[in-house]
Amino acid sequence: MLEQDFEKLYLRFRANYYRRMVQVIGVREGSLSATEGYCVEIIHLMQNPTVTQFASYLNISLPNANYKINSLIEKGYVVKTISDKDRREFHLQVTDKFLSYYGLKDEYNARLMRDIRDTFSEEEVLQLETTIGKVLKLMATDEEV
Repeated sequence: MLEQDFEKLYLRFRANYYRRMVQVIGVREGSLSATEGYCVEIIHLMQNPTVTQFASYLNISLPNANYKINSLIEKGYVVKTISDKDRREFHLQVTDKFLSYYGLKDEYNARLMRDIRDTFSEEEVLQLETTIGKVLKLMATDEEV
């Protein structure tokens, strides 16, 4: 039961995210392909990786990574910044353009959080927060995004 319910929860979040990406990004000038959408999300989740870290995480060549990154830069979703530690290295950062589409202010998630707080007791909400925190720790790996 736990496995099936967790899978359903995960798939519902994914489906909602992809629906939003298609609705919001897919209809605008400079829209993203599915692969570009995945790449910019990974850059965001990795929190300003270097080009090498991005390529390594996806297990793709540096030229392939640079090709994908340059397309995202041209469309205004990513910028490269020079590393403070090593001037030969660039970090990738998503732009406000991406963040405005990403769903950080997604009404679906906001409504779900309101419904959880309205339906569950304060103790249950705290337990849910604690449980989610523990699950996130279990999911942490060396390749964490």
